[in-house]
Amino acid sequence: METPFQEMELLSRSLSNAHRSAVQAELNAAGLEKVGHPMLVSILQSADEDPDGQFQAQKELADLLHVSPAAVANSLKCLERDGYVRREPWPKDARRNRVILTEKGAVAVEGCRAVFLRVSTRMMAGFSPEELNQLAQFQRRMLDNLLNSQSKE
Repeated sequence: METPFQEMELLSRSLSNAHRSAVQAELNAAGLEKVGHPMLVSILQSADEDPDGQFQAQKELADLLHVSPAAVANSLKCLERDGYVRREPWPKDARRNRVILTEKGAVAVEGCRAVFLRVSTRMMAGFSPEELNQLAQFQRRMLDNLLNSQSKE
């Protein structure tokens, strides 16, 4: 018999896998399979916060996404090859690259956002606003628990 913790772990993994599959299926249906990595979305989000335009340093992207700089470099190569982003040196420090979202990338990001909204709407169907608020509170607490335990290790 499963304990509540085992059941929660299984549900968490199942939900994550089902969400990833649903997003990928929607991306494929929308012709956006090449931009399925959340990096492109994070580039756009960070661009909104940058007063100088649409770019973000590679190291900052790695930190933001909680992945290695090597993973960022590989993803950027694919995104750059497919015309979604371009990289260029920082004006004040040529050792650092900045990532700039292209026009094609901006169009793709809007498509990705629409996909994420459709999947989220489907996933949250039938929940009341109060239930969604409570769920968000629980998830924030779980995330805080995980992040706080990492910083103590």
